[in-house]
Amino acid sequence: MNNNMEPPVTASLETSLGPMALEHPIINASGTFDALVADAVLAADLFEQFPFAAYVPKTVTLQPRAGNEPHRLYETAAGLLNSIGLANKGIENFIAEDLPRLAELPVPVIASVAGENTADYGRCCEMLDSRDEVTAVELNISCPNVELDGKALGCDPVRTEKATALARAATSKYLVVKLTPNVTDIVELAKAAEAGGADCISLINTVHGMALDPWTLKPALGHTTGGLSGPAVKPIALRAVYIVSRALDLPVIGMGGVTTAQDVLEFLAAGASAVAVGTASFRDPLLATRLAGELRDLMEIRGISSIAELVGSA
Repeated sequence: MNNNMEPPVTASLETSLGPMALEHPIINASGTFDALVADAVLAADLFEQFPFAAYVPKTVTLQPRAGNEPHRLYETAAGLLNSIGLANKGIENFIAEDLPRLAELPVPVIASVAGENTADYGRCCEMLDSRDEVTAVELNISCPNVELDGKALGCDPVRTEKATALARAATSKYLVVKLTPNVTDIVELAKAAEAGGADCISLINTVHGMALDPWTLKPALGHTTGGLSGPAVKPIALRAVYIVSRALDLPVIGMGGVTTAQDVLEFLAAGASAVAVGTASFRDPLLATRLAGELRDLMEIRGISSIAELVGSA
C-alpha cells in the first residue's frame, strides 16, 4: 500500500445559474425534449426524477404558428437537419395549458420565446413576468424576422440589443439570450445582448445547412434549407463558448453536439456554466441522467472537485 497517495477527490456537481440552484450542470436545449409527452410515454416518472437540472420547453411565439412544410427532419452523416419553423400553440395557450403542469416539475423552468418582430419579445416577456412557474426566460433571437426581410434578428447587433432591452424592461426574471452561429462575429452579438440587459448568453443554435434526396436530387427538406445540429457542429459551438465566455462577464450556456460526458466536460472547461443536450435526446430521452454520473467520474479521475473549479479551465 502506498501511504503517499493522496485521498481520492469527491466531486460535487451542484452549481447555479443566476437564481437557479442546479443539481448538476446539464439542461436541455429548447425543442428537443417535450417533458409532458415524455412523461406519458416513457417508463419513468419524470415528475419525480427529471433527467435535466432545469427544463426549457419548446419556443413559443406571440401567435400560434403552423410551422414549415414537411419534410421537417433529415439525418446527415454526423447530425440532424431540421426545418420545424417554430411550430407552436402560441404563448397564451402555453400559459393556460402547459405551465400549470410544468410547475410540478422538480426543476426550474426556463420559458423560451421568439418574435416575428422585435416588439414581440417585450410582449411575450410581459405576459410571463407574473408567472411564478417560470424562473427564467430565454430569448430565441435566431428565427426569421419580418422587419429584416426574413433574416434572423440575432444576426443584427442593433436589433439584438433592442429586443433584449424590450424584454429586460418587461420582466425582472433571469434573462437568457440564445445566439445564432450564422454570423461573422458572434462576440459582437453577445456584447449587444449584454448591452440590452441580458443576464446570460446561450450558444449555439443550429448552423445553416441543406441536403438533397439521394434519388430525386431535390432538396430533402420541405423548406429547402434547415438548421444542422448534432456532433458535426460541436467544434463550432466549443469555439463560440470559449471566445464569448472570455469576452463577456456573463455566464454562458453551451450547446451543440453534446452526446457524451466528455463533451459536457469540454464545454464546461471552455467556459460554459451549464451545458444543454439537444439532438442526442431524440435517441435517448433519459441520456442526461447517465451523463451526470459519468461527468462526476471524469472530474474525479482528474482531481476536479467542483463545477466552479472546472468552468473556464481550458
